[in-house]
Amino acid sequence: MKMNCAILIKMLAVVSTMASTSVYATTESTKTTGMEPTPTYGERLDRGKQIAGAACVACHGLDGYSPISANPNIAGMPVEYIAKQLELYQSGKRSNAIMQGMVANLSADDMKAVGVYYYAQRGKTSAVARNQAIALRGQTIYRAGIPSANVPACSGCHGGMGAGIPALYPKVAGQWPEYSVAQLRAYSSGDRNNTQMNAIASRMKDADLVAVAEYMAGMRTNVTLKVK
Repeated sequence: MKMNCAILIKMLAVVSTMASTSVYATTESTKTTGMEPTPTYGERLDRGKQIAGAACVACHGLDGYSPISANPNIAGMPVEYIAKQLELYQSGKRSNAIMQGMVANLSADDMKAVGVYYYAQRGKTSAVARNQAIALRGQTIYRAGIPSANVPACSGCHGGMGAGIPALYPKVAGQWPEYSVAQLRAYSSGDRNNTQMNAIASRMKDADLVAVAEYMAGMRTNVTLKVK
């Protein structure tokens, strides 16, 4: 995604300032012992909203639904999964220049707070399946895999409704198809590293990757498929 450099620099400065100031209350006991208190759910939710409004909103939207199909929708993504991905960006194990700059000064609690906030968002994605025939092919792969190519069903890891599994697998229901297919292609080529996904995606034809992405765009956590 192209972003005005001045805007990006300003956003990074805001994140850096936020990271240097604790938003969690410090009690007298913690002042004495030097131990940080464990943030409450409400404190994490407020902190996550603060970070989202300053740093995440331009690419992912304040409600977690990206206005740009090249960027992922993250509303309803498992808390632990979001925190883990932010940790990977910060360590450099997952590469993205914009994301690495955004998370450089975030603490582990900040990352979890972002996860808590976005998991709590339940808006309405604009992503839909645009081709029914392709989406139905994707549905077959998602639910049954491709036995002849030793490709397992996507539902085995991402769930029958595409809600994902905390820490391990992301929510895929209602994801932009452009983003999904880009990630699947990156796994297939090895540009994005994940042993399991690299092996699976590399055994799939590009048309299969497109079909799965199309189907996931039309999935909803409470409705199987939505086609425009």
